[in-house]
Amino acid sequence: MNEEMMLAQSVLLTPFELTEADLSRTLGAMMTHQVDYADLYFQYSRSEGWSLEEGEVKSGSFHIEQGVGVRAISGERTAFAYSDDIHGAALAEAAYATRAIGRSGQNATAPLLASRERQSPRLYLPQDPLNSLADEVKVRLLERVERLARQQDPRVVQVMASLAGEYEVVLVAGSDGRLQADVRPLVRLSLQVVAEQGGMREQGSAGGGGRGGYEMFTEERLQEFARQAVHQALTNLDARPAPAGNMAVVLGPGWPGILLHEAIGHGLEGDFNRKGTSAFAGRLGQVVAAAGVTVMDDGTLPGRRGSLQWDDEGHPGQCTTLVENGVLRGYLQDQMNARLMNMAPTGNGRRESFSHLPMPRMTNTYLCNGDRDPSEILASIDRGILAVNFGGGQVDITSGKFVFSMSEAWWVENGRCLYPVKGATLIGNGPDVLTRVSMVGNDLALDPGVGTCGKEGQSVPVGVGQPTLRIDGITVGGTA
Repeated sequence: MNEEMMLAQSVLLTPFELTEADLSRTLGAMMTHQVDYADLYFQYSRSEGWSLEEGEVKSGSFHIEQGVGVRAISGERTAFAYSDDIHGAALAEAAYATRAIGRSGQNATAPLLASRERQSPRLYLPQDPLNSLADEVKVRLLERVERLARQQDPRVVQVMASLAGEYEVVLVAGSDGRLQADVRPLVRLSLQVVAEQGGMREQGSAGGGGRGGYEMFTEERLQEFARQAVHQALTNLDARPAPAGNMAVVLGPGWPGILLHEAIGHGLEGDFNRKGTSAFAGRLGQVVAAAGVTVMDDGTLPGRRGSLQWDDEGHPGQCTTLVENGVLRGYLQDQMNARLMNMAPTGNGRRESFSHLPMPRMTNTYLCNGDRDPSEILASIDRGILAVNFGGGQVDITSGKFVFSMSEAWWVENGRCLYPVKGATLIGNGPDVLTRVSMVGNDLALDPGVGTCGKEGQSVPVGVGQPTLRIDGITVGGTA
């Protein structure tokens, strides 16, 4: 029995006098009603947040949550119940509530719950980040990053910083005999600054994190956060109104991959494709992007915010090829959609908590390296925009249409960045924009660990990334 399984049993079963045999009996009782599949999802989580403003830590939060979600699937129908009480009686009541979805019969079996702990490479340690630093040290960490930001430039007039950590223990038991446990640490530091010049104010932000403890926020990393946030704010102080029109756009490496995530990634999730509501539905094996465009979803990157040793249905995290050299190769699948589409799960069954149903979600989604030098890509632009960083955005999954705002962008002429611009937005269509990628850089970078994805009211941590890209003929909305 591995360390994660021992921790999960000690936190989620033993205190409530539950055993593996109890879970097996519960699942067996559910399966007597001839459902296709049933599972139990136990979760315990502790989280905290610290916020600094005007030089003082003015707010803090601490939250504990635990419970069990019970699910039964019959065809395309799902019955679901949950309880924040994990004792045997509450578990049985939640399981009973789901049984009506199946047909009553005597042919279903009640399989013994065998422990199937398939070993996979450890992507993160089963540590509790909340205990990785004393509270007073966490406060000093926020005070330090604030001082570093103010030291960057006298025009910085306001600094806000926050620190968040989560310790999550999950246990998944399935009617197919699956029993998996995971212990997931997660931390994040966010920094926002406001700079003022000539009565004008602009803001900049930076931050990062991952699956580990607060010790990842070294002095060197804090200095980089401060430099990035202040640089962005000062750049925007000098920015001019952005031009509008159809033009070439260069996307920088790293966080601009959020465009790929929103405009393309969601459209490759299995549920949208099974229902035929995605612009990519029924297009496996077809050319959907320019040559040289390869897109991966990789939940196996060590320490990354979106990585999972096991997904929320007990399947191992995987690296899935979605687009290969312009050809659509795969979708992101959870267990139910994979079964209905006669495909294999891809380790992308995710849920926000025990009180939510799992669905196919991205992990770390990125566009792979090409062979062009970033300076060559920029030099190829006669007139256009360089998007260094993005702010918010939105996308329509059915049509693929998107709108994204740029938080740092530059006007480019004859291959040179002339001046920063503000108020610029990218407007386009996800499937179409893939075909307009004309140059792919060799400088792949992942985001610093800040991504959170929302879908149907559920939020989960994710990662994004890409190398420098040139996209031709995309609409830029501006203020000039």
